[in-house]
Amino acid sequence: MEFLVASGVGSVTAAGVYLVLRGRTFPVIVGLALLSYAVNLFLFATGRLVIDQPPVITDGVTSYTDPLPQALVLTAIVISFGMTAVVVVLALRAYLEAGSDAVDTNVDAEPEDTGDGRPAGGGGAST
Repeated sequence: MEFLVASGVGSVTAAGVYLVLRGRTFPVIVGLALLSYAVNLFLFATGRLVIDQPPVITDGVTSYTDPLPQALVLTAIVISFGMTAVVVVLALRAYLEAGSDAVDTNVDAEPEDTGDGRPAGGGGAST
């Protein structure tokens, strides 16, 4: 069973890293979500889930479930939801501004000349 969980976490992590390295924004967002799911699975697996046991130590209880991994996973779910919402909004804004969802830009291209000696895009300090 441990091999199955470890393989699942590894597969989801590998898929997430692959998607984060893609050249478009939507696969990057999905890759970040997959990475957060992999971390959640890993945290949950470290808790050594015990069946039919209370999550809190009380008097007279000899066996219990560790509540810390469950609390960490719940916190990570909330944080990843907020992070995903922010990244989606940033990607949408970048798409609307640039007209493309490509994450790479051509930085080696020469800026266009406006005719008055300043490069296009301006706004920089003149020397």
